[in-house]
Amino acid sequence: MDHVKVVDTVNFSAIFPACRAVVHHGGAGTTALGLRAGVPTLILPTDLNQTLWGMQVKRLKVGTARRFSAVTERTLIFDLRTILDLEYVAHAQTLASRMSKPAEGVARAADLVENCARLGRVGS
Repeated sequence: MDHVKVVDTVNFSAIFPACRAVVHHGGAGTTALGLRAGVPTLILPTDLNQTLWGMQVKRLKVGTARRFSAVTERTLIFDLRTILDLEYVAHAQTLASRMSKPAEGVARAADLVENCARLGRVGS
C-alpha cells in the first residue's frame, strides 16, 4: 500500500476534505470533523466511547468500524472497499451538508445560554 501515508499530527479540518476516506480511532471530535468533511469514515476503536461512535457511523451508513485489535491487512482492505462504495460516499456527503459549521454551533450555543439567562433559567 504505497499510496497510504501515516502521520503523527495533522489539521484534520484542512486534510479530511481532501481525502477519499478517513481512518481514525473514533474520538468524538475526530468523528465530527470526518463527518463534516463529507467523506466516509472507518473507525478503529480501542475503548467504549469510540466503539459507540463507530456504531453510529455504521447505523448512518457513512462508514464502518472494527476493533483496532482485530484489524489485519485483509480486513483493512475489505473495510476501505466497503466505505468507498458510492452509497457510503453519497450518505457521507448528504450528512455533511446537513451539519452546522463550527462557528455556527458556537454562536448558537451562546445564543441559547443568553436566552436562558434572560429568562432566569441559568444557575437556579
